[in-house]
Amino acid sequence: MIRDDVSAIPAYVPGRAAPDALKLSSNEAAHPPLPSAVEAMTDAARNANRYPDMGVVRLKAELADTLGLTPDQIAVGCGSSALCQQLVQATCRANDEVIFAWRSFEAYPIFCLVVGAKPVMVPLDGNHRHDLDAMAASITDRTRLIFVCNPNNPTGTNITEDEFTAFMERVPEDVVVVLDEAYIEYVRDEDNPVSTELLGRYPNLVGMRTFSKAYGLAGVRVGYAFGDPRIIDAVNRMALPFSVNAVGQAGALASLTAADELLQRTDEAVEQREALVARIPGAVASQTNFVWIPTSRSRELAGKLAERGVLIRAFDEGVRVTVTTGEELNRFLTAWDEVQ
Repeated sequence: MIRDDVSAIPAYVPGRAAPDALKLSSNEAAHPPLPSAVEAMTDAARNANRYPDMGVVRLKAELADTLGLTPDQIAVGCGSSALCQQLVQATCRANDEVIFAWRSFEAYPIFCLVVGAKPVMVPLDGNHRHDLDAMAASITDRTRLIFVCNPNNPTGTNITEDEFTAFMERVPEDVVVVLDEAYIEYVRDEDNPVSTELLGRYPNLVGMRTFSKAYGLAGVRVGYAFGDPRIIDAVNRMALPFSVNAVGQAGALASLTAADELLQRTDEAVEQREALVARIPGAVASQTNFVWIPTSRSRELAGKLAERGVLIRAFDEGVRVTVTTGEELNRFLTAWDEVQ
């Protein structure tokens, strides 16, 4: 009754949580949504007996105005993860190929395997960055989609606009490239590529962003993708009906109205990530709200920190630590010194 390859699809592993622990394992914002967003979401919850706007019309219109696009260039989904999967479904059949860096967002291979596509995982370079030359060299006649997570999760590194445009010139026009910008609000590097500025030059480019990180709405799941209307139409056709709930739509609309106030909070994370990198030898300079620390002791360190009430994310190649406030960083650093 079940596909014989289902057991080979890895399960997504969320960041660990525990009562009273300092959770630095999921790249969440430390601050709650703004009062105006909470009020809007509370009002929306009072009408939860009604279906949400399936077309997400108001939010698309506001996003279009914010991004300088038109509503038919925008898709809104249940978090940017849902839109990633919809893009794979819209572009790939069984045995088609999807290229992405590794290590990168750990759900990318899952999205591929769900539709029977082949994940092509290209190792990061020696500086924990995308190896765009190797990714371009990996393109075959079966390649349908490429994910470029920038800044990259979990390493926090970014590429430059010149590097990205040189890469795009090598990508065939019939291969869709997703610039996954989940952490763009934390970027301070002026050489970083920005998808909205490149869409007119590359019709096969899709930008991807989320309200889960800097906007502090991880719990209500709203993300958005934007690009050529033909691609966006295909993405929308893959969506589950009513997948963006009414509470999330209300919170996202209210947050856009107060975007400047919300994004001021990112400055605190930027300050703390720089403090963390300066404090721990080997930590990688970041353009996100987390810092990557390469280590062969990742599981050991994460376990010892958990015993001290501090939760981080361990991967085979290192650990990822969310940066939030000065108080939380000091608590992490105290525990980190104890486990060395």
